[in-house]
Amino acid sequence: MAKTTSIPPTPKARRKHIVLNANINRVITRPYIPPTEERMRNIINRVLDLSEDDACTLLEDVMRDFSHRHRYFREALLKNFEKMAPHVPDIDKLSEQRKLLIGSYFTAEYSVEAAALFNPSMVMVPNQESDPEGSCRFIMSFRVVGEGHISSIEFRSGIVDSNNDIYFDPMSDYVRTPKIETNSNYNKALFCIELQDMGISDRSTDWLLDGLPDNFTFNQLEEKISEHVNGTHIRERDKTETIDMAIWLARSNYEILFRAEHQISERVIFPVSESESGGIEDARFVRFVEDNGEVIYYATYTAYNGQKILPQIIKTRDFLKFRCSTLNGKQAHGKGMALFPRKIKGKYVMLSRQDGENNAIMFSDNIHIWDHAEIMQTPMFPHEFFQIGNGGSPIETPEGWLVITHGVGAMRTYSLGIELLDLDDPTQVISRIDKPILVPNEHDRDGYVPNVVYSCGAMVFQDELIIPYASADQRCGIATLNMTKLMARLRYKKTLKEKEPK
Repeated sequence: MAKTTSIPPTPKARRKHIVLNANINRVITRPYIPPTEERMRNIINRVLDLSEDDACTLLEDVMRDFSHRHRYFREALLKNFEKMAPHVPDIDKLSEQRKLLIGSYFTAEYSVEAAALFNPSMVMVPNQESDPEGSCRFIMSFRVVGEGHISSIEFRSGIVDSNNDIYFDPMSDYVRTPKIETNSNYNKALFCIELQDMGISDRSTDWLLDGLPDNFTFNQLEEKISEHVNGTHIRERDKTETIDMAIWLARSNYEILFRAEHQISERVIFPVSESESGGIEDARFVRFVEDNGEVIYYATYTAYNGQKILPQIIKTRDFLKFRCSTLNGKQAHGKGMALFPRKIKGKYVMLSRQDGENNAIMFSDNIHIWDHAEIMQTPMFPHEFFQIGNGGSPIETPEGWLVITHGVGAMRTYSLGIELLDLDDPTQVISRIDKPILVPNEHDRDGYVPNVVYSCGAMVFQDELIIPYASADQRCGIATLNMTKLMARLRYKKTLKEKEPK
């Protein structure tokens, strides 16, 4: 009689008693600029007409009510005053107090987490000297949403100890946007390709970029545009389009810098460029190891301007300085791109979903340019009949690339699945589990978007898969899976006639 092997049961992720909620009290300052110059001048003149005593009293009220809510509050007010400086008469005669008061009228608070905190990703980072022996330090990113449904990126940090218990560092009462580097460097060859991908002709691109060095700055680009603006070598319509697109592209590629004294929980990446004006969505961070062993942290995210989405990528080595860049190429579109944590056979590899329904995979020699994609899998199981996508960057294991997936089923229910890809050829799916490992429960029914569990990136530590997940696009939790049991199930390839054990 033939020996039969029982099918290992589908492992279910175990939820930890950790809930991360939005904190509406953490606010940033933003410029609050009226739509016309006339209104700007009217506001400024009303402040200038105040007596010195009245102006000082008003400023004292502002400082008393708001300065305790922000680090460097005076600096923020002066910064927004400088935005109004061209409209201020006799500016050299103004006292600092009057400048601060004018700045306060052009400043508003914005609660970046007012609506929700969700869609986390998690990466391992170097331990600190004070961390317990045998522990692992991590940084977790989140998508946070405030007024107007504008999304930003926030961070938390913590450790997983030797018992696999998870502890978060104390969260700061403050939140702070970074300094924006307005004179970033650009690679001329890549900039040229990006302009051509945007529909700018070779002739127009050559006309604009001719004479610029191989690596140029934003200031050099502006100087070149000034030289060309009255030129007659190309049609006026082409000239205007080329210049507009070049400025738009340059401003979509920028650097930001946080102060070292800011705790990781204070740092927020708020939309900077026009392409992000509607929000920065679903960053998938990954700890990427270069061929020479150097570690770089990348994150792919979706920029949204209220009408169109644009895939972008973040690069950082220390979570203090970040470089934000556009992704380009014929297949650089759609949502949910997730970078593999190293090159495979000399190429960068990315999971993607260009058509909104199927999982695809892409390979490229250049991390910024993605021209080729192939569909790797289509919805197969009931919990993913509507669509399938990734739940973050793949995780390398001895058995293969471990990929968390998300599937959308009946009643727009989002669940998490799992699969294993071949290490050398990740287009080959070794195994897929036909049941989800995490499904919405009764606590996930209510929230910003009901019936959703979703993740943007997990990590493995000490034989445990640690999955941060969003609940109803409102709050976050953490679930874990034993890797030994998970791999036993993934290694088992059942036939179509076999059924899962109840």
